[in-house]
Amino acid sequence: MTTHTEAEIASQPSCWQRAVENIPADALPQPGERVAVVGCGTSWFIAMAYATLREQAGLGETDAFAASEAPLGRSYDRVLALTRSGTTTEVLDLLGRVDAKTTAITADPNTPVMTLADQVIVLDYADERSVVQTRFATTQLALLRASLGEDLTKAIADASEAVASPLAAELVEAEQFSFLGAGWSVGLAQEAALKMREASRSWTEAYPAMEYRHGPISIAGPGRVTWMLGTAPEGLRQQVEATGGTFFETSLDPMAELIRAQRVAVARAFARGLDPDEPMHLTRSVILSS
Repeated sequence: MTTHTEAEIASQPSCWQRAVENIPADALPQPGERVAVVGCGTSWFIAMAYATLREQAGLGETDAFAASEAPLGRSYDRVLALTRSGTTTEVLDLLGRVDAKTTAITADPNTPVMTLADQVIVLDYADERSVVQTRFATTQLALLRASLGEDLTKAIADASEAVASPLAAELVEAEQFSFLGAGWSVGLAQEAALKMREASRSWTEAYPAMEYRHGPISIAGPGRVTWMLGTAPEGLRQQVEATGGTFFETSLDPMAELIRAQRVAVARAFARGLDPDEPMHLTRSVILSS
């Protein structure tokens, strides 16, 4: 029987296509605005990716923060809040206290975020039944990338490949993973590591690729995987392989490569007798009592 998580992972190419065809440009950050992007958990990592892409596109200063750590004293033109559930305590608290224009992206139109944000984008078609967030995260990033003028044709084709391609046994059986990214894919590396922890309780870490040699590479070795999302720095593969570790890298768009990591996380959960739909110690939304 297919789990909710598996079905949601497989639906990502079609969700991305729908997102890029329906961009509510008037609700998203405008060129020249100084923007803070906030979220918790997965949404924070997606915020990191978008912030880097927006600055690289020359559209304005863009910072990404965990909602609980956002510096309210700074001057921003807009705060963009990412929240699948629309109920996360730290995000709602922040929206209630900022003076800037606010936009939220959510999956549920029947939640408090609808009245706390000035503008709301609802991606209800990408909502999920699983606690583990997969397609909502990547669908909102697809929307945000397209809003920056990116052509996601290759990314969507790559996503279809990532959904269908066989998984290498060495990934499913590995003892440890270090996910690496560069630029905007640093956030995706963090998200890949989080998916492994959530779904399969795997030992995972994540770093900017150029930082990996400044200490973390000491963990590489036989049975351990260094997984690059994007293009690796010259010589890094050789250094990892010299330790006896596995270096994994493909030519897929990093967002599509994240899909492969999601699938590996599910496969590892099954191998360990875990239910990826109901990860241990987690709930769909973190709602803190006052």
